[in-house]
Amino acid sequence: MPSFDDEELIKERILKKLYSQALRKAQYPDSPVEVSDENFHEFISKYENVVIDCWAVWCYPCRVVSPIVEELAKKYAGKIVFGKLNVDENQMTAMEYGIMSIPTLLVFKKGELVDRIVGALPKKLIEVNILRALGIEHEPDI
Repeated sequence: MPSFDDEELIKERILKKLYSQALRKAQYPDSPVEVSDENFHEFISKYENVVIDCWAVWCYPCRVVSPIVEELAKKYAGKIVFGKLNVDENQMTAMEYGIMSIPTLLVFKKGELVDRIVGALPKKLIEVNILRALGIEHEPDI
């Protein structure tokens, strides 16, 4: 049977872990951040897990994916940061990453491109592909 000191130590560890998670979540945006040619590399290097939504105003499938990205940004705040790159206004980055079709989601882990998801796919498929690429365990919907 655990002693009082053991229980206190366990409580302290749990509180530290919760505090650390809360602090990290507070530092991670919970909605997509507009990125540009000028800040793209800084943005993908700033966070461990980043997903960039490459889109354009005139692109109807992009408008289908956009609310999915917003929803996932809220759900995974503290774990994944989402950015939005308008490819018409930021052609240098679009060319650098060979964006030929939109919407395209670029998935980065520690600043390195680990996957790309092309097209307007269902939310569940987008979510599973992002989590698999980043090595994050799937969080079931409540």
